[in-house]
Amino acid sequence: MDLKSLIRDIPDFPKPGIVFRDITTLLKNPQALRYTIDTLAEQVQSLGVNPDCIVGMESRGFLFGPALAYHLDAGFVPVRKPGKLPAAVHKIEYDLEYGSDKLEIHQDALAPGQKVLIVDDLIATGGTAKATADLLQHLGCELLGFGFIIELTELQGRKKLPDVPVMTLVEY
Repeated sequence: MDLKSLIRDIPDFPKPGIVFRDITTLLKNPQALRYTIDTLAEQVQSLGVNPDCIVGMESRGFLFGPALAYHLDAGFVPVRKPGKLPAAVHKIEYDLEYGSDKLEIHQDALAPGQKVLIVDDLIATGGTAKATADLLQHLGCELLGFGFIIELTELQGRKKLPDVPVMTLVEY
């Protein structure tokens, strides 16, 4: 299936010169959504690993993570922006291209040694994905890899990531 044909380009969003890759047009297509989850699951299974949990980053990781977790008989854990989780959290601050940001995870979300896979819709510069990996490694988790729907290859985000498999379905 040609997923790229189902991803809408929005020029000059969120600012001039940026082409936003809108996945809502993919999500509304039942066959494309099924294909996306099935293909990610097949890629994970081809690695010969069985994640205990899929970790999804706010917010679009929440769209794909639970469906992939269901498919792989794994749990799902959200990583959120500050102030969104109700219980005690671990935090990480990381640098962005212009400034910094923070992520949080519940302190009791994962135990040391658990095998995790990080999922999001897109990898661009890799900052958020790397911060999530750093947070999980701080917790003592075993990072099995990353799964993304879209990779913006020109930004070389995967170079920032730990040396684990990085699976993508569409490249720009």
